[in-house]
Amino acid sequence: MVQLQQSAGTPFTRILSVGAARGSLSVTNDELVGPIDSSDEWIRQRTGIIERKRATADVLAVDLATEAAQEAISRAGLIGADIDVVLISTISNVQQTPSMAAVVADRVGATPAAAYDISAACAGYTYGVAQADSFIRTGLARHVLVIGAEKLSDIVDPTDRSISFLLGDGAGAVVVGPSEQAGISQTLWGSDGSKASAVGMNHTLLAFRNGEPWPTLRQDGQVVFRWAVWEMAKVAKQALEAAGVGPEDLAAFIPHQANMRIIDEFAKQLKLPDTVAIARDIETTGNTSAASIPLAMHRLLEEQPELSGGLALQIGFGAGLVYGAQIIRLP
Repeated sequence: MVQLQQSAGTPFTRILSVGAARGSLSVTNDELVGPIDSSDEWIRQRTGIIERKRATADVLAVDLATEAAQEAISRAGLIGADIDVVLISTISNVQQTPSMAAVVADRVGATPAAAYDISAACAGYTYGVAQADSFIRTGLARHVLVIGAEKLSDIVDPTDRSISFLLGDGAGAVVVGPSEQAGISQTLWGSDGSKASAVGMNHTLLAFRNGEPWPTLRQDGQVVFRWAVWEMAKVAKQALEAAGVGPEDLAAFIPHQANMRIIDEFAKQLKLPDTVAIARDIETTGNTSAASIPLAMHRLLEEQPELSGGLALQIGFGAGLVYGAQIIRLP
C-alpha cells in the first residue's frame, strides 16, 4: 500500500505582531442622541463610551483592513510574500463575494496565499487565531495574517436605540507564526443558535431587493448583556483552566469591547488582581465587533509597552450567538 504523506509543522505558535486602523472621525455622544431621544450622560452610564471612531464615506472596511495588515506585517519583520494565509473576520463587507481576505492578500503582496472571510461577528477574531494556530502546528502554513475589520457605520440605523450608539469603525490585524514556546493556548469556542434573534440584521437582502430599507443591526440588549456576563465569564474561566494558568498569571485581560459594564463585571467574576491591565478601548473607539480585540490589544501595548511578552486572556462573543476565548502571549 502506498503511504500517504502528511504535512507536519511546528509544535508551538504565537502572535508576532499587531497592527491597527481606526476611522478618522471622532463622533461624540452628543452628535448621535437626537434621533434616539437620549443623552450623553445616559450613553456614558450604560456603555462607558465617550466617543467612537467612524470612517469617512469614501473609506471601506477593506481599506481599514489593508492599513492594519500592512502595519502588522511590517512590525513582524516580514513582507507580504511571507504570508501563507489571510483570514478576515467581518460582518460589514459590502460585497458578498469576492472575499475581503482575497482582496487584502493581493493588496499586501501575499498572493498566492490562501484567503477567506470568517462570519462570526464579535468572536470572529478569536476564531481566526484558533485556525491560524492549527494551520501552523499542522504544517499547512508558517505565517498567518488574522484580521478583524468592520465599518459598522454602513449597517447602522441612526434612529435605532438598541445598538446604533455603540458602533464604531476600525480594523485590527495580527501575524501568527512559529514559536520556541507555547504562545497560544487551547481555544474554548462554541455557539448557541437558539439565541440567534438576540443580535443581528433586522432583515435580509432579499427583503431589501423587494422594497424594505437597507438591513441594519439590532439587538435585544438585556438578553445579550445577561448572556455575556454570566455565560461568557464561565467560558473565560474554562479558558484559563485549559491553559493551566490563573488570573494572577495574566498581564492583561482583553475582552471584546461590547460594553464597559460587561467588562467591569467580567473583571469581578474572574477575580482579576490589580496587576492585570484591562483593555478599555471602547471608551474612545466604540464597539467594532470583530476588530475590537486586536484594536484593544494594539492600544494597550502602545500605552503600556512593558506588557509585551506577558500573558493575556482574550475573549470574543456576539451575534450567532458565538464565542471564543484563548490565552495568548502578547507580541
